[in-house]
Amino acid sequence: MTGTTRRALLIGATTTLAAPPLRAQGGYPGGGTVAVVIPYSPGGASDVVGRLVTQGLQERLGGSFVMDHRPGGSTSIAARHVARARPDGMTLLLGTIATFSLTPLALRNPGYDPLTDFVHVSQVCETLSLLVAHPRWTSLQELLAAAKARPEAVSYATWGAGTTAHLPMLDLSARAGATMLHVPYNGAPPALTDTIAGRTDCMFALLAASKGHLEAGRVRGLAVPTAQRAPQLPEVPTFIETGFAGFTWGGWYAVQAPVGTPAPIVERLNEALGRTFAEQRTIDFMATQGLAPAPMGGAALVARIQRELPLHRALMQRAGLEPT
Repeated sequence: MTGTTRRALLIGATTTLAAPPLRAQGGYPGGGTVAVVIPYSPGGASDVVGRLVTQGLQERLGGSFVMDHRPGGSTSIAARHVARARPDGMTLLLGTIATFSLTPLALRNPGYDPLTDFVHVSQVCETLSLLVAHPRWTSLQELLAAAKARPEAVSYATWGAGTTAHLPMLDLSARAGATMLHVPYNGAPPALTDTIAGRTDCMFALLAASKGHLEAGRVRGLAVPTAQRAPQLPEVPTFIETGFAGFTWGGWYAVQAPVGTPAPIVERLNEALGRTFAEQRTIDFMATQGLAPAPMGGAALVARIQRELPLHRALMQRAGLEPT
C-alpha cells in the first residue's frame, strides 16, 4: 500500500466517525474559519489526530475548523506562529510532547515559552509505544543482563538524539545499571528496518508502525511503558511488571491557544474536546491507529508538562546533549 493510499484510507476512516452536527447557536466564536495549526507535514498520525480534532470541534461548536500544516524547526515554527496569533480563538495549535517537553530543551531559542505563551486547553490522546527487539532476544531481562555484562555490546536504534525513542532508553539504562550503544537514524522507518534485520538489537517503536512486524514475528515485543498492558498487545508485559516501578513513557497530542484567549472560549473548546474524545467510537478508532485516551483538561496537561520538562532536561544532560 502506498503512503498516499494509506493516508486516503485514514482520512476516509476518520470521516466515517462524523456524527450529525451538534451546532452551537451562533457558531464558534463567530464567523470565519478557525485554523488548527499542525506542526508536521501532511500525512501520518498528526493528520489522523488533527482530523478528529477539527471534525469534533466543528460538529459541536459550529463554524469551520481546518488543518493548517506548518512543519519545521522541530515543531517550533508552528508553535511560534500560534503564540504570536491574536488570542481570539481563531488560531489553535495541535501541540505535541516534542513541542512542549523536548524542543524547548533542545533549542537555545525556540521562540516561545512552553508554559507562559499558551493557554493549554487539553490533551486529546497519547501515542502508544513499546520496546521491540530482534527475535534473538526472548525477554527484557535477557537483553538487560547482556547489556550489563558487556557494556555497549547491546545496541539500540532511535530516530535521533533527544527524541521520544532516545530518552526512554537513557532512563531504562540508568535504572537497570546497563550501558547500551546508541545508534541514531534519520527517521523511524530505517531504525525499525535495521532492528528487524538484526543490525541493531532493540528500540522504542510506535505501536502503529511496529504492530504488523510483531504479528509477523519479525520483531519481539519486550515491554510496554504504560501503567497497564496495551489492549492491542495483551501478551506483552509492562515495564512495571518486569520490576521497573513507575516506568511509564508516552508521546501525546493536545490543543493549545495563544495566551490571553478569553476563558469562555477556552471552556467551550475544552468541553467540546472532552465530548469528542470520550465517545467510544473515537476510542475504538484510535486504538486501531496506536493511540489511546489521555487525561482531559488544561490542569492535567500543564501538570504533565511541568513534570516532563525537568525529567527530560536531566536525561539530556546525562547524555551530554547541549541546546543548539
